[in-house]
Amino acid sequence: MTIDSASELCRNAVFLALIISLPMMLAGLFVGLLISIGQAVTQLQEQTLSFVPKLVAMMLVMLLTLPWILNQLVEYSTEVFQNISAGM
Repeated sequence: MTIDSASELCRNAVFLALIISLPMMLAGLFVGLLISIGQAVTQLQEQTLSFVPKLVAMMLVMLLTLPWILNQLVEYSTEVFQNISAGM
């Protein structure tokens, strides 16, 4: 395995991690934004109020996207093992 192929595998792994985490991060961002707007309108400035709804939303999105996430991970792992066995 050359340095170029190893760096390409690392780059692909980081990119895959970003793609996989994107739906959960967007859900947390959206719920946090809605709660922040609600807190600004009601002038209720409790910092812990937004934590639980964001956590619940992120967990629900993770459960809904779990088959897709597993599929992406299996495809990447298969590609890595094929490249390693082929000698890259």
